[in-house]
Amino acid sequence: MPISLRARATRRVRPPAAVLRVIRLNNGFQLLFNLLWWMPVFYEYQRRAGLSDSQIFGIQSVYYVAFCLLEIPTGFIADRIGQRRCMQLGAASMTAANLLPVVSPSFAGFMAHFLAIAVARSLVSGASSAYLYEYLHEHGADAHYVQAEGTARALGLWAKIACWPLVGVLMHVRHEAPYVLTALCALGSLACAAALPAIAAPRDGAHPPPERVGLLASARQAAKVLRTSRSLGPLMVQGVAVFTLARICQVNLFQPLLLEKHLPVADHGAVLSAMTVAEAVGSARTGWLRGRLSDTTVVTVLSVVMALTLAATTLSGGPGTILWLCVFAAAAGLAYPVQRNLINAAIPPTPYRATLLSVESIIDRGVCALVALAVGAYLAADRLDALLVHAAVGTCVLLLVVGVVLGRLRRDGERPAAGRT
Repeated sequence: MPISLRARATRRVRPPAAVLRVIRLNNGFQLLFNLLWWMPVFYEYQRRAGLSDSQIFGIQSVYYVAFCLLEIPTGFIADRIGQRRCMQLGAASMTAANLLPVVSPSFAGFMAHFLAIAVARSLVSGASSAYLYEYLHEHGADAHYVQAEGTARALGLWAKIACWPLVGVLMHVRHEAPYVLTALCALGSLACAAALPAIAAPRDGAHPPPERVGLLASARQAAKVLRTSRSLGPLMVQGVAVFTLARICQVNLFQPLLLEKHLPVADHGAVLSAMTVAEAVGSARTGWLRGRLSDTTVVTVLSVVMALTLAATTLSGGPGTILWLCVFAAAAGLAYPVQRNLINAAIPPTPYRATLLSVESIIDRGVCALVALAVGAYLAADRLDALLVHAAVGTCVLLLVVGVVLGRLRRDGERPAAGRT
């Protein structure tokens, strides 16, 4: 069956009731776990608590380092105790983390708050994706995974669009309201994780249960899976382009780019909201391109679109830049669920799925850390336009290399993405 007909048929088939329930619980978990009410005001909140700029950004630096250091250990934990239980631990940690600034609004309290968030996020980052993929696979619903990931991501984005404009008012009514509401949402995500059903143990006995081997043995087994899967490494590198471009644009370059175009700071929130709407629409409509192109081609094309739209802002004024940023966000929303499916499909049956997904997360964030250093150097030299052009060229070169490697794998008879390359 042609790809387009197969994709349309998949969208028409309603998942079984048990699968639909898990998809809905996953939607609720992802929405509530990631709904950080304090995000738009945390800088001002910490300043009111008496923290200096150096303390605030010092805490952020520690947070990113802690997240990277915790990724692999928490991946092992997920593989040993089960992804569902790891999601529950992550939600419980997130609930406690967001009460710390209320109990202790001080440097120590905020440091503990962000370290606890790093623990919570690292517990969930690989486990949630691995759980959803394996549950759908167990019930023969693999074809619904990409749409399920995209819908969960879109719902989370729409929730932020709806809730974030209210934070300023709520903070005036009750100063600590953003953190209390975030803790309540995290508690709701814990309820969703607790309601998820367990995944049956593999029946083929091909892999020893992870709880029967030690930590070092688990590490060796996960490394062996990564080494023997010829397509997994290249696909992880391909995903670096999507993650790095999205992260660097939305965190590091967003405000400098708008200021470069002389857009007032008061309008930056509206631009970010417009980008979030575009990303949410893209995340919920992954079938637009999957019905016409293979998954690897979709990720490659969208990564190139993201790079070229950033470069196009160098030739645009304020309104044009806003338009290109919205196109960028829509492409990111379309690409992310498809890239998640490619990675999961490239991982063979193994009890170390969450660990391998944590490895990918470390690669993504490691590259982001290096790119962030380069961004600082370019901005210090007042060469923002050169940075955007060089980023586009570098992305295209990276994707060309990955495309050549994956093309050779196809010619050798390996199918990197479960028949969808």
